[in-house]
Amino acid sequence: MLRADLCLDFVNTRYWRGQAEPTETLNTPEDFAGWLANLGGQRPARPPVRREFERALELRETLHRLFDAEAQDKTPGARDLEMLNQALAAAPARTTLRRERGAYGWDVDAKAGTALALLAPILWSAGDLLAGARLDRVRRCANPECGWIFLDDSRAGKRRWCSMQSCGNRAKARRHYHKVRKG
Repeated sequence: MLRADLCLDFVNTRYWRGQAEPTETLNTPEDFAGWLANLGGQRPARPPVRREFERALELRETLHRLFDAEAQDKTPGARDLEMLNQALAAAPARTTLRRERGAYGWDVDAKAGTALALLAPILWSAGDLLAGARLDRVRRCANPECGWIFLDDSRAGKRRWCSMQSCGNRAKARRHYHKVRKG
């Protein structure tokens, strides 16, 4: 089954975007192939060639800009939407469902190894999220150093942090430190 926030998982493979040196988890085509396999998909027959890998990272940054703008109630750049539409048009179509592990999912030929074939489910997820009713639940972590983009599934829709265990806890500790220091 295609998760609505699959595209955000991909966007967040680069994190701590507010720091001088963001953390990159996809440094090689092999890292990218491994990340895809960890999503529950199959590992491609071969990692994408360097140019295809670089194209995948360009698309990730395009998705980041689109969703970051939406999370901040800004208008995304027309060029970014155009790039996503071009990638969607060139990606394999959703034509065949398969049943696996008690759920349905879209079948995509990952054997081709091209960035667009490998990214098809992520691109579909991005399109569905941008065109769907949950776009207003896309958030950016309130920690300016983090920059993580997430889908707020909280009941009240007021989630501020990528997670309470990391950025939320840091913010609480920082507030406590300043409160004790002043008092």
